[in-house]
Amino acid sequence: MLAVNWRDIGDPLGGGAELHLHHILKGAAAAGWQVDLVCSAYAGAPAEDEIDGVHILRRGHWAVANFVLPPLVRRLLRRGNYDLLVEDINKIPFYTPLYRGDTPLVAIVPHLFGRTVYREANPLLATYVYAAESLIPRLYRDVDFEVISPSTRDDLVARGLDGGRIRTIYCGMDHARFTLTDPPPRADDPLIVSWSRLRRYKSLDVALRAFALIHAALPEARMLVMGRGPDEARLRRLCGKLGLDASVEFRGFQPWDELVRTLHRCHLFLNPSPKEGWGLTVIEAGQCGLPVIASDRPGLKDSVRDGVTGVLVPYGDHAAMASAALELLNDRRRWTAMSDQARRWAAGFSWERCVGESLELFEQVARRERRT
Repeated sequence: MLAVNWRDIGDPLGGGAELHLHHILKGAAAAGWQVDLVCSAYAGAPAEDEIDGVHILRRGHWAVANFVLPPLVRRLLRRGNYDLLVEDINKIPFYTPLYRGDTPLVAIVPHLFGRTVYREANPLLATYVYAAESLIPRLYRDVDFEVISPSTRDDLVARGLDGGRIRTIYCGMDHARFTLTDPPPRADDPLIVSWSRLRRYKSLDVALRAFALIHAALPEARMLVMGRGPDEARLRRLCGKLGLDASVEFRGFQPWDELVRTLHRCHLFLNPSPKEGWGLTVIEAGQCGLPVIASDRPGLKDSVRDGVTGVLVPYGDHAAMASAALELLNDRRRWTAMSDQARRWAAGFSWERCVGESLELFEQVARRERRT
């Protein structure tokens, strides 16, 4: 099997898409598949590598990956004897249907940006990404898709793709990593967390504005912003304008052990994103017994069971987010019930199931296309 993605699991800029794909590829390698992954390079990384049985070929910089990687994929397909090509479309597509030849193809889509990209990039770059995505229905019309949520499936169908060739396979969950035999107690005072890459389109400014209202009602409340990214300076300035410098702490990157212990000490997770592929952090927080107040938007409306494991509010409405948070913080019985349900919901997701269903789809596509 040959796979292509913008980044690999070792890339410091990698995220949920890379984690998801790596679990699948690692599972395929463990099942006896020969797995090659083509992706962009990054500082300090060798051009050729192996991680968890996945043979990795790194070329070029991520910013030009859509120009650098397709020629390499084309050469490998011509030289190799691959039973399957897997393209992970989580930024600009690589348009593999144009040069895959007779090789069966599965496209994995966490989510597409759509117009959300205009919240992050300058208008010229955003238009480029939006236009690149707009070609997917035409060029991938005969391709089988794996998506990670019903929201992403609905998006692809709305764009004109055949729903019969789109299979929803939920992400897994690393239960051992997020389960502590001796977890720390919850903080004495209300502790709110927002955990995300710090990028403008993630809309963490909405969470900060919501916290300003929470703090006004509960002066002892504190907030942690966990993650790193180019939007940090803007968010810090907003904290100053809102008078929250003493109540909001930017934690940046945290090692896994520290991250998990921190989540176990928090009371609520605010996720104001306008769009997610699924919302893996929601499930991971749930494993730590952490209810979520999130935007009622694609992906999040799939990973949050509204009124059961968390509360969904209109996107961008910081007052509604604050109100939902305060209601939950002031109702200990309801908070405890949601915390328990969040753990139960998270327990239903496993990487073993995700890998098994993904490999089943891969085998089906490879067998069907070989017959034709």
